Amino acid sequence: MAESTRLVDLVSARIDRALDEQRDRLASISPDLVSFDTFARDLLSGGKRFRALFCYWGWQSVAGRSGSFDPLSEGSRQTTAEAIVTAAAALEIFHAAALVHDDIMDRSDTRRGRPAAHRRFESLHAESSWVGDRALYGTNAALLLGDGLLSLSDAVFDEALALLDPVRARIVRQEFHTMRLEVTAGQYLDIHEETAWPTVDDAEQLVRAQRVIVFKSAKYSVEAPLLIGALIAGASESQLDGLRSFGLPLGVAYQLRDDVLGVFGDPEVTGKPAGDDLREGKRTVLVATARKALPVGARQLLDELLGDPDLDDDQVQMLRATLTDSGALSAVERSIDRHVQRAKAALDAAPLTPSAREQLASLADTVSRRSA
Repeated sequence: MAESTRLVDLVSARIDRALDEQRDRLASISPDLVSFDTFARDLLSGGKRFRALFCYWGWQSVAGRSGSFDPLSEGSRQTTAEAIVTAAAALEIFHAAALVHDDIMDRSDTRRGRPAAHRRFESLHAESSWVGDRALYGTNAALLLGDGLLSLSDAVFDEALALLDPVRARIVRQEFHTMRLEVTAGQYLDIHEETAWPTVDDAEQLVRAQRVIVFKSAKYSVEAPLLIGALIAGASESQLDGLRSFGLPLGVAYQLRDDVLGVFGDPEVTGKPAGDDLREGKRTVLVATARKALPVGARQLLDELLGDPDLDDDQVQMLRATLTDSGALSAVERSIDRHVQRAKAALDAAPLTPSAREQLASLADTVSRRSA
């Protein structure tokens, strides 16, 4: 995995350079914007860089490069290797923007062991003795921080496209646009289900939860980065089809694992409070599967408690027990395994380079078995 480690280092350095350039522009506007730089930098200093890795190995699955990986070395600055590092950095910045907005919508207090961006802005308001509603200030400021990161992501992605020929650049840009539209639609469907579920037939709730997974996370987290990387390398339709057949089921497994961790994860590892998804009222596949199996009384109690921001530890533990005893947790774990196996089978049949297939299979295990 030395090649992946090198890629992560290069992507982190590229992100830092983008943030440095943005900091200089912000400083020229007003010193009051220093928090934008600080909070963005803190958020982007963490994370596992999965989207960058999928982008890179999507490229490698087609390009078939090997040996020392250093796209920034003298004489190679205008290669697709530099473009892939830059595009991967843009994907990570886009992800950071999505996290800022997601935390606002979910009313989350923490992200990666730190206060969420809107909470940090709230604290800044309180510590500075400013006037007005500090919660409103925190939300509005974080929305703008997320918007700023979206703008930065676009700017960095454009730099990647500038290294490609115009025809290929247009194709890659379209995939980036598709990703952005789909994740926005998926995020809307996610918050929609939290409020619209009482009007939905019980028989439809699992299908609707599965649709949220596909568009909120599966495509954006795995499939789109793979395709962007492959398109930068000039992938054929058969190669793109192979990556789609691998990426979509793996993306579903990725989000199912995230849903399990949102309920059962260790706060010391996940960086989020125990049972956060229960307090947020997430209508996940885990919840929909439990509702389908529970008797009427238990289902009503689950519905009554889910989404209560004041759930205490005992209530969280009770809901965890309900999800476990209903068989929902075991069912989701089996579904994760099935989706990973489907992804690996598609990978074996795809016309991709052997080294990339090996690395992607390893990544499939990593993202589906993670504990944070």
